[in-house]
Amino acid sequence: MLKEERQQNILEILNSEQKVITSDLSKRLSVSEDTIRRDLKELDTQGLIKRVYSGALRKGPPVVDFFSRQNISSDIKTELANKALCFIEDGQVILIDGSTTNLHLVNQLPLSLEATIITNSPPISMALSNHKNVEVIMLGGILFKESMINLGVQTVESLGTMVADLYIMGIYNIDAEKGISVPTLSECLLKRKMLEVSTERLALVTADKLGAVSNQIICPAEDLVYMVTENIDSDIKRLYEEQDIIVID
Repeated sequence: MLKEERQQNILEILNSEQKVITSDLSKRLSVSEDTIRRDLKELDTQGLIKRVYSGALRKGPPVVDFFSRQNISSDIKTELANKALCFIEDGQVILIDGSTTNLHLVNQLPLSLEATIITNSPPISMALSNHKNVEVIMLGGILFKESMINLGVQTVESLGTMVADLYIMGIYNIDAEKGISVPTLSECLLKRKMLEVSTERLALVTADKLGAVSNQIICPAEDLVYMVTENIDSDIKRLYEEQDIIVID
């Protein structure tokens, strides 16, 4: 088997099974473990996988700017948003951080909603401008244009006097074993603070983000209470349910 063919097989196995173990791949592909390690190193260098001890994890979708992501899987994001509406009630204080999926949720909120919504996302705050009974608290900071969110020390510190009933967490990557992760330290620190000041935690997760990992680990997956996702494989769903996460698919 040619190296290119073998590496393609590794990627296909990884996409299907979420993670791979070096010793297992060695047996399945009939090559030495050293060969598999070299393959995984090359694939990691190319940005196609994330190497970990004893194997590798699938990487999530590539980083693209916020406005390009808005139109990706739009129907699926709207479907997830509609599933999550039952968790939003009048009188709540809701913390929503920036993501295109969360923006889809905000666009589905009934105009009659009476709530307080805290966000670090300018697009989300603008989408709430027609909700006359929603008080919008906009967290300041430095605008990270790629994701259209405010970040920095000021953003984190402003949460110190706040308590939220529900945190709707934007997910970049989530893995049942490694946890919830993002590419940048500044976003990681902000999300940790948002978790700290919130009573309940909910995330809308498209399937391409499941079983993937980034450089900065925010928290264990089990810190979520609810995960709204697509119709996923029962084995994958069980991984999260075993951590007492309520999975809605």
